[in-house]
Amino acid sequence: MASPKSRISRARRDMRRAHNAIKKQSLSRCSNCGALTRPHCLCLSCGWYKGRQVVLSQE
Repeated sequence: MASPKSRISRARRDMRRAHNAIKKQSLSRCSNCGALTRPHCLCLSCGWYKGRQVVLSQE
C-alpha cells in the first residue's frame, strides 16, 4: 500500500486544489418561451432547441 514519504506543505496542497472551485453555471434564455436554460441544451419547459420543437410538450 502506498504511503507518503514526506508531509505535503499547505502551499503545495493549496496549489493542487486551485482548480477544484465550483464555477457558476451559465444560463441563457429560450428563444421560444423565454425560460432560463443551459446553453446548447433543449428547453425543459417547452421542448424547443435551435428554433424548432424537438420534444412534444405535455400540456
